[in-house]
Amino acid sequence: MKIIQIKTFIKIKTQLHTIMKKVTLALALATLLSFASKAQSTWAVDKAHSKLGFSIVHMGVSDVEGSFKITDATITSTGDDFTGATVQLTADAASLNTEQDARDKHVKSDAFLDVAKYPTITFKSTSFRKVNATTYAVTGDLTMHGVTKPVTLNATLRQGMGMNKKPVAGFKISGTINRQDFAVGTGFGAAMLSDEITLIANTEFDKQ
Repeated sequence: MKIIQIKTFIKIKTQLHTIMKKVTLALALATLLSFASKAQSTWAVDKAHSKLGFSIVHMGVSDVEGSFKITDATITSTGDDFTGATVQLTADAASLNTEQDARDKHVKSDAFLDVAKYPTITFKSTSFRKVNATTYAVTGDLTMHGVTKPVTLNATLRQGMGMNKKPVAGFKISGTINRQDFAVGTGFGAAMLSDEITLIANTEFDKQ
């Protein structure tokens, strides 16, 4: 009789131990998910104070500058220092503005961007690495003219408080791409237009 009681006791103890392990694991997972959810923050672009700019050399003697309107952009981070953050940005290719109507029309045509077929320019980050206190190396996939290529850009951070008393983050982004990689203006050689295009984006984000 005592042997049966001991076996029953051991069985119950084992079952309780298993149950407690499952409960502890569930509580730990719930706490971790809760912490991750609270730590994550989202930043939305202020379109009135943001634009995607570029510069290209014409005939080897002058820089032609232009810009696109940013229609949407968000940053998701787990800390205000943005290490490991993710960013997505969309610009309107048809909003191209070089301050010369005939040139804008030409660049929007199928000789260059073909905006009727490819209406957007997008960027999706794959890495957001901190270089120093205010500088980040941002790597991601840039899609333009229907072609997607990986690029690495430099981003300089400025932070402050907005009019609504919420945190604001501004990023000045710079880098270079090769237009031939995106099959843009392939009918025009480097003597006419430089293959290298300098990107200069100024963006402002409001913490949500």
